[in-house]
Amino acid sequence: MSNVDFSGMFSEDTRNFFRSPVRDIFKRVDLNKIYSFAGGYPSADTFPLDTFGDIMQRVLEREGAAAFQYGATQGVPKLREAISKRYGVPVANVQITSSSQQGIDVCTRVLVDPGDVILAFNPTYLGALQSFRSYRADVVGVAAKSDIDDFEKEWRKTIEKCLSDGKKIKFLYAVADFQNPSGETLTLGQRKVLVKLAAEYGFIIIEDAPYRELRYEGSDIPTLYSLDPEHVAHLGSFSKIMAPGFRLGWIIANEQILDRIYVCKQALDLCPPVFDQYVAEEFLSSGALDANLKKSVELYRSKRDLMLRTLEEVMPGKVRWTHPDGGLFLFLTLPEGFDAVKFYDKALDAGVAYVAGQFFHTDGVSGKNTMRLNFSFMSHSRIVEGIKLLGKLLDEVL
Repeated sequence: MSNVDFSGMFSEDTRNFFRSPVRDIFKRVDLNKIYSFAGGYPSADTFPLDTFGDIMQRVLEREGAAAFQYGATQGVPKLREAISKRYGVPVANVQITSSSQQGIDVCTRVLVDPGDVILAFNPTYLGALQSFRSYRADVVGVAAKSDIDDFEKEWRKTIEKCLSDGKKIKFLYAVADFQNPSGETLTLGQRKVLVKLAAEYGFIIIEDAPYRELRYEGSDIPTLYSLDPEHVAHLGSFSKIMAPGFRLGWIIANEQILDRIYVCKQALDLCPPVFDQYVAEEFLSSGALDANLKKSVELYRSKRDLMLRTLEEVMPGKVRWTHPDGGLFLFLTLPEGFDAVKFYDKALDAGVAYVAGQFFHTDGVSGKNTMRLNFSFMSHSRIVEGIKLLGKLLDEVL
């Protein structure tokens, strides 16, 4: 440890950085020695290692040294074309990123000045809040309403309040499908309201869709991007449909936005990892992605169903939870007065981890009586054992 004090050297922006409580959990404990519902890890059982090995060999034989050279800032053309074909958009509207997290960060970097407003649902994705605050944005949260009229009124009231306060709204951030952390999905009516408001008030929507293809029941709902390609930037990720070790994602947006992102990425990383892109393209174009995705959906559906059944069996009657149609998470709501942050050390000492819902709220204070649980990472048997332990601990304090 250095004895030199460098605190006066850091930029003003770093004062707005905050540590991820999820990542801090991983530093404290060995995930293999506790029941961890805390992370957003996909199951390693969904990683087709033999297929990856075969594809990597084919890439080496076909591309040779080019697979290890610098690549285009926009991404390898073959991968952009494959994504263009899969999602029915022009190649010119596709930008490859080094993860969808980078997509969030680079969109914020090119759109937001200190003090600008970013609208978000309450609760919302923690990693997005980290990025927004690092650019000194004013993040304004809105609680979702199930009634469509109330939904529009709440958003319109929030927007009008920001504007009357003299603030500039740059974009609205939404995980429309199987949200992290709640697991909930926006209806078609809610999506239409959001794109209507974006066009009316002149802001952009950042649609973060890492879980969209992990649907276990019901029918797909049109993306926000498909409803308004001019006002929406759509972020995708290979982390949940391939493997997170391939740090790859994409942005689908209008060319004006992508041009600014293109220039920005030159300063960030020059280009996404080239070898990974060739592997991802082959994984997608060969049909291996869809074949593996089918197996992943079946596995995660069984884990979700098992967790829901076990919650019904063991949780105290005062506890409620969401019933997601897809994704990797569900959200528990406990009685008013319960503090999931204070309860966490007791749970961890007993051998079970979760993430307190408070951390997903834009004000960092609301949602004290909530917690997020992940069902994708652990085995079926450990899900049951972990939920039973958590239920026992909660029963002792409720």
